[in-house]
Amino acid sequence: MTTVLENLAALLILVAAFFLLVGAIGLLRFPDFYMRLHAPTKASTLGVGGVLLASMLVTLAHGHPGFAELLITLFVFVTAPVSASLLAQAALHLRLHSRAPVPRDAVPERRTAEE
Repeated sequence: MTTVLENLAALLILVAAFFLLVGAIGLLRFPDFYMRLHAPTKASTLGVGGVLLASMLVTLAHGHPGFAELLITLFVFVTAPVSASLLAQAALHLRLHSRAPVPRDAVPERRTAEE
């Protein structure tokens, strides 16, 4: 049983490494901030989640529960999308231009000095 869990953990690490590699390539190849923000956020969440699930399987194979890995995985799955959303909102607020068409109502209007 231990060998099966360790082989499954190795497979999860390979899948996670693939997602992390795709995220890194997307970070380098995409042309603007918004696209560069999207690729590593999604890929790193899946990559780190896969590595932590593999770690949980290895600790389970040795007879220890993987509560710490589970909590870290949940923390990453909650915080990565929130931080990416906040970065995108800050870029919109600073009127950072994108090469992709942005709907007009997505950009907040600046207040005038009279208000």
